Amino acid sequence: MRVVVFLVVLVAVALVGYVGISGFFLAHTAAGLLTVGPLAAALATAEPPSDPLALGYRGDPMAALSLPFETVSLATPLGPAEAWLVPAEGAEVGRAVYVHGIAGAREDGYRALSILHEAGWSVLLITYRNDPGAPASPDGSYGFGLTEWPDLEAAVAELAPSDSDPKLLIVAESMGGAILGQFLMQSPLATRVQAVALDSPAISFGAVINHLAVQGGKPLPRLVSWAAQQMLTVISPLPLARSDVAAAFAAFPGPLFLAHGSADRIVPIGPSQALAAARSVPTVSLWTGADHLGSYAEDPQAYRAAFRDFLAQLSP
Repeated sequence: MRVVVFLVVLVAVALVGYVGISGFFLAHTAAGLLTVGPLAAALATAEPPSDPLALGYRGDPMAALSLPFETVSLATPLGPAEAWLVPAEGAEVGRAVYVHGIAGAREDGYRALSILHEAGWSVLLITYRNDPGAPASPDGSYGFGLTEWPDLEAAVAELAPSDSDPKLLIVAESMGGAILGQFLMQSPLATRVQAVALDSPAISFGAVINHLAVQGGKPLPRLVSWAAQQMLTVISPLPLARSDVAAAFAAFPGPLFLAHGSADRIVPIGPSQALAAARSVPTVSLWTGADHLGSYAEDPQAYRAAFRDFLAQLSP
């Protein structure tokens, strides 16, 4: 009997030790994702693509798509942040703000811009804290939307100075979804947004950590993820427990576009599918087999058709 008890205790201690150690390393990996610099360096390519609709392209809207633009300065809480305003060609149907993801750039919005411009929309491609052209945050960290949303608020104030202005659409990708979600929950200007478009949205930091644990292929990923999230409350000063913004999008009263790929190695598709199922108002969903932010590249025609169907719902 004593041997059995001893073995049970030994197994329990080993289990706690495994979960604790694995959770520790996962927590530091997750914290590393929120550190400015390393992720951008890892994503950088030796030679940026020449296709302006490919992720990683760098160049202004005139160089990329032969579109005239204006450089504007947004008054964010940390200081001025640069943005590119591409006016609509002809009569303006509406206005849109593009919010890129973690370690991304405003040029990542050229896929959406190419569709919106031809449909008569003016588009503001923004930078936010820790981007080139924008102020650095004092702690050198990304905030998974918890700190960046006031920078989006500055963009909304610039593009839609009042509730009576033309239709306002926010296009957000990856961590841009987290930024937009926090804006919708916290900003008094949230009512100025009439429509939302999301691609591979990171709407729960906990879900991202779960996904990292599963991707690691080690035993008991849910327990390891739970341990990592507890440790992050000590490692990170951010209130990451408040990072889940799925409810904000589920309750958003306007039309919503949502694209996500099942092979996404960074942000799991499950929360996006649950979000689409939870909505009771117009939602255009595009599910693909692509990796992170790869749905457009997988089938540009299908993506553009789905996005145009979404925009048709915004017509007067």
